[in-house]
Amino acid sequence: MSAGPTVTGDELVRVLATLANPHRMRVVAVLARRRAYVSQLARELGISRALVQVHLRKLAAAGLVSAHLELSEDGKAMKFYEVNPFAYTLTPGAVAAAAETLTAGPGAGPDGDEDGK
Repeated sequence: MSAGPTVTGDELVRVLATLANPHRMRVVAVLARRRAYVSQLARELGISRALVQVHLRKLAAAGLVSAHLELSEDGKAMKFYEVNPFAYTLTPGAVAAAAETLTAGPGAGPDGDEDGK
């Protein structure tokens, strides 16, 4: 993903809304340093595995992280997550250009709901 002239308003809203959560920002920060599985992330971030999984699903839906299954030495399937490369440049002009491509109506939140509620 990049923030070149092809970024759509819907994509920009989805990415910014996803990263607006502090837990998800911390998950991306850990994964920017190294790949990890859910239990590692939960221990490092001090939150439950279930909550980590919720945030990973949202990050994956926004295209910011991906997962790969691997077998451990003892034969267990391990799902490793890693951050996908991305770069977005936020300038007034870039936001204005992206806004022109929005498919959601005025007042709609990141999921298309009114006022983001």
